[in-house]
Amino acid sequence: MRNLSAAELLTVWERTHGQLPMHQAMEVLAAAFPEHTFEQLAQLSIGQRDGLLLLLRERLFGTKLNSMAVCPQCQQRVELVFNTSDVKTQSHRIEADDTENTVMSLTMEGYEVNFRLPNSFDLMSIAACANTAQAQKQLLNQCIQSVSTASKNDAEPGNLGGNFQLPASLQEAIVKRMAESDPQANTQLALTCPDCNHNWSAAFDIVTYLMEEIHRWAKHMLREIHALARAYGWREADILAMAPTRRRAYLELLGLG
Repeated sequence: MRNLSAAELLTVWERTHGQLPMHQAMEVLAAAFPEHTFEQLAQLSIGQRDGLLLLLRERLFGTKLNSMAVCPQCQQRVELVFNTSDVKTQSHRIEADDTENTVMSLTMEGYEVNFRLPNSFDLMSIAACANTAQAQKQLLNQCIQSVSTASKNDAEPGNLGGNFQLPASLQEAIVKRMAESDPQANTQLALTCPDCNHNWSAAFDIVTYLMEEIHRWAKHMLREIHALARAYGWREADILAMAPTRRRAYLELLGLG
């Protein structure tokens, strides 16, 4: 992973503005990992992708995270302050075979199922699904590579539509194996309400969090560029090339710090 300059990050934000957060996240990762193509990065499992996004977030904005949650019992807004280390399940880096689809197997109830972990391409493809149930069914269908039964009647990979239906217990077992194999894909925060002491878990989505953070940073950066260019006549490229400390010093001289 290489460090992204302010100019590079602003360019990626501009190019992907208005796109789905998951697509924006992949573009940011592609800029940070130029040795890998967009397609290779999009084939990483969701947990691998999210782990890399956590590392990128540390490079861009540090390790401290701030968020909000609403207590499901008393509806009180709860401020959350935690670190990236609190939500990391392991150290993350791209290995030589990470961009290949590793196939796992599960034998149960007379079926042998070969499947892979969901990746970003899969999530992009289900974004337009009408409801959660349809999205979950399509996602599982895409991840199943083959199904063999005791009678040797095989279903073609990715062609489990129509009347073909795996038993619900088998589907649940596949989803459980996926979750165990890719724990970073479902990051949960253990929360306690300070008002009513209610305990609950809330999902933390680094994709949405980081893309919103980059959007706020970009809007703030554009305001700084506007102020300095208007006051001193400097070019945008020169302002972006300045260290943040120097930019703030000039803004303070203008009474804008």
